[in-house]
Amino acid sequence: MKMAPFFTVLLVCFAFVTEAAARPNVLLICVDDLRPELNCFGKDYIHSPHIDALAEKGRIFQNHYVNAPTCGASRYTLLTGTYGTSSNAALFSRAGKLKKETEAFPPSMPAWFRENGYTTVSVGKVSHHPGGRGGPNWDDEKILEMPNSWDRHLLPAGDWQHPRGWMHGLANGEIRANAKDMDVFQALEGPDDIYPDGISTTEALNQMKELAAEKKPFFLAVGILRPHLPFGAPAKYLEPYKGIKLPPVPHPEKPDWKTTWHSSGEFMKYNRWERNPNEDDEFSEEVRRHYAACVTYADAQVGRLMNQLEASGEADNTIIVFWGDHGWHLGEHSIWGKHCLFEEALRSPLIISYPGIKSAGATSSAVVETLDVFPTLAELAGLPSPDFVDGTSLKPQLDAPTIKGREAYAYSKSNQTVRTETYRLILHKDGYAELYDHASPEGETKNIAESNPEIVAKLSKLIQQRHQE
Repeated sequence: MKMAPFFTVLLVCFAFVTEAAARPNVLLICVDDLRPELNCFGKDYIHSPHIDALAEKGRIFQNHYVNAPTCGASRYTLLTGTYGTSSNAALFSRAGKLKKETEAFPPSMPAWFRENGYTTVSVGKVSHHPGGRGGPNWDDEKILEMPNSWDRHLLPAGDWQHPRGWMHGLANGEIRANAKDMDVFQALEGPDDIYPDGISTTEALNQMKELAAEKKPFFLAVGILRPHLPFGAPAKYLEPYKGIKLPPVPHPEKPDWKTTWHSSGEFMKYNRWERNPNEDDEFSEEVRRHYAACVTYADAQVGRLMNQLEASGEADNTIIVFWGDHGWHLGEHSIWGKHCLFEEALRSPLIISYPGIKSAGATSSAVVETLDVFPTLAELAGLPSPDFVDGTSLKPQLDAPTIKGREAYAYSKSNQTVRTETYRLILHKDGYAELYDHASPEGETKNIAESNPEIVAKLSKLIQQRHQE
């Protein structure tokens, strides 16, 4: 009889281990600066066969919106399920608060999975800094973006020396010192690993092998850098775009009314051979071809991950999320970059796939947010619901793609926006409003705020209510 408590504890522990082992793995693929420039999103001139194959097995969210048009803030939302600041240093700010308020601060998404029996591993650019550390070269072990979140947070820098060099690297270890001395695009002959994503994907494959051999579920996040600036990819990925005529850039004119337009400083600071894509159609097309080549290079890395997942024997027990951290203008509104609140900067691809998904390959047109990924994954994995997040689970849309969503909110330093099925309202700090009708051919080329004060008031109230929640 005295042994009963011991056996009770043993049975409870065994049940926990068995339950954890039965839970599905998670493979989260984060791609930098990727607008919905994919064949499966209707861009039939783009070669993205591996992502397209993933889409055929899962659910495309055609109207997925990020909550901030910049890497760090957007990834903060993905990894915490909450609204943050508009700063690229949002995760470092959160880490600073964690040190002071450990008891009160809610866990991140990887921490939530880790607390529930998962091994959590990150490779590449998942949080804002590749490898998730601070310091001058982003490799200081004492400065973490996401404490208590990852069992391993990795970035093999290779010939690029350190994470900062890897982040803005071109072929064969070229590191950005002064952007004006680095070409804005490049395509050199060689294998995948002459550019940064090649070596980080190889590390991700090694991690997947190791994780698959363990007797517990894993949460593996892989950050693919391209198509982030500068647009560098092996020459073979540019080949499909040589000699083809790309579709014209829609609404390429600079707005002549007050907007969140900017002068594309992140793009323009690179060496452009004294050419401006807003004034030079030939150069504009060359830039777009190299962006497309980077997309196809990123797609090849996804293919490598999918092949390894199949080889590991874990494909039938893995949830896969493919996510773009924000959109990117390729000349629309005369912008080359993100950092504004137009549609092109805020809309990005989201694909969720898992064994047994209903209506595999169907597209959802529901308006959804990056905020929704955390609660969705928790529900799919059978984890306790993270009731501290701001998003809602997308399980209804995964079960039935025709189910509608809600509104999507986003913010920059001084402005806020809400996107509904029909409208986008952008509110400036000084009270000025931009209202666009997406059911109209003019879309975001005609501000109709002045003639529709009742719609402005209604959508402004939504922003205010969301801000107060």
